[in-house]
Amino acid sequence: MDFVPSFALTLPELVLTGTGLVLLLLAAWGGDKAARKIAIAAATALFVAGVLLVPGLHFGTDGPATLAFGGLLKVDSFALFAKALIYLAAIAALMVAPAFFAGPTAGTERGMRAEYPVLVLFAAVGMSIMVSANDFMSLYLGLELNSLSAYVLAAILRRDTRSGEAGLKYFVLGALASGILLYGMSLLYGFTGGTAFDAVRAGLSGTMGTGALLGVIFVLSGLAFKISAVPFHMWTPDVYEGAPTPVTAFFATAPKVAAVALTARVVFEVFGGQVQAWQQIVMFMALASIIFGALGAIGQENLKRLLAYSSINNIGFILLGLAVANVDGASAMLVYLFIYVAMSIGSFVALLMLRGEDGELFETFADIRGLSVTRPAIAWALLIFMFSLAGIPPLLGFYSKFVVFQATIEAGLVAFGAIAIAASVIGAFYYIKFVKVMFFDEPAGVVTGKSETGHWVLLGLTALIISPLGYLLTPSLTDLADKAARSLFIVLV
Repeated sequence: MDFVPSFALTLPELVLTGTGLVLLLLAAWGGDKAARKIAIAAATALFVAGVLLVPGLHFGTDGPATLAFGGLLKVDSFALFAKALIYLAAIAALMVAPAFFAGPTAGTERGMRAEYPVLVLFAAVGMSIMVSANDFMSLYLGLELNSLSAYVLAAILRRDTRSGEAGLKYFVLGALASGILLYGMSLLYGFTGGTAFDAVRAGLSGTMGTGALLGVIFVLSGLAFKISAVPFHMWTPDVYEGAPTPVTAFFATAPKVAAVALTARVVFEVFGGQVQAWQQIVMFMALASIIFGALGAIGQENLKRLLAYSSINNIGFILLGLAVANVDGASAMLVYLFIYVAMSIGSFVALLMLRGEDGELFETFADIRGLSVTRPAIAWALLIFMFSLAGIPPLLGFYSKFVVFQATIEAGLVAFGAIAIAASVIGAFYYIKFVKVMFFDEPAGVVTGKSETGHWVLLGLTALIISPLGYLLTPSLTDLADKAARSLFIVLV
């Protein structure tokens, strides 16, 4: 086998892997004092890997030439689009980390641990493999590399009981989900005789037996945990609340993109010939996630738990595009993912910038009362993000919901789309609650005015993207999403 073409296709992953191994040694020798420099090096590696994606992302890469390592990986336009989002989200998670870990909330006098950026890098490698997987073996390898890194990241504050609890819950439930996924994969292997996506697709053609159908259900159940879709969402609020806020921002963006992209690749490329077998499952998860995510957020006082339920709600809208089961739906799903990542990064950066006089982060509605008086810039930025998450025009969040609803209605799923539209109104309540508390309540106390330059850059950039000016990006974004979506429906046999 000639490995040169495969190495060329996977150059971003090789850059990240090599950098991660080198930085791991530096972390062992240099200790936590070198953590900030290691974070800068990791962010630089992610940026370089992102630059390497640009030629294929712009011109499109589809067909047999996209297969690497004997068909284990498929580096097509869809994978490149997802990787670009993953790397951007990972860079953001690295940018906001040093200031957080330097504060008293870190639970340690040593500040940020040098392992943090290394774990983010390895998680990014795992996610890259996930979105390029063309075989259940490579799928599971990427999934576990990402998951193992995520478990440690959630519990990285060893002296913080909430962080340790979050890591333990994530690990236990994640192991359960991995077992469910493996069982589904074993059933599919047993009934189709292969693990490669094209072999499983061929084995599932025609009338599908009960055993193979159970394999489909178990695989979708395992993947649903990774995207925190109802009814496999139970870990999300606890992990989001307990994990360090930069880690929560990371969980809410990059792994979500990777898991959604992986789910889309599996249902379209593996189960694409049996749409009736999985479409109803995805439709149920979409509607349940929209409704439960909205209702669950109403009574929350902790802002991170509220954003966790918000992420469940948004996953429901993303799954709407998946349930449509055509190119337009997949394209709408990718557009929504891009806008959702920008909204999530901005929301968590705003929370990270809010500290009291003692340096403790603000995490409840009581803490942000009257924020428009004490920190008006952050209050207005949060207003933009909350209104955008609610889908209120003219912010870009409205466009993300519009394209998904449009694809749903045009596919003839009118009742399905109508229920989703009606349920989306529920979410407006708790998003508007942010605005009411920040702009109409009396100030709760002093909010310090010191924030890192990187925080302001991220806050301003994401707010600009979500603002009406973001519509200038929609032609290019739609074009890239269309190319990526079309590549999902190219079956290589």
